Amino acid sequence: MIVVNGRDTDLSPGITLRGVLDSVGAPGRGVAVAVDAEVVPRGEWDVFRVPDGARVEILTAVQGG
Repeated sequence: MIVVNGRDTDLSPGITLRGVLDSVGAPGRGVAVAVDAEVVPRGEWDVFRVPDGARVEILTAVQGG
């Protein structure tokens, strides 16, 4: 099981991080992602495989004040 932003998902272990982002409809820009509390650089999203039991945190930048 993969947990995304604190919610259990049906995503299969081994899915790429890009696949996770696409599955939740994350925007293409202004996003940072951490897997098990380690930030994954954007350049690795297409090849980074999310292991079973991982906790993925997707952070979206918000503008304004």
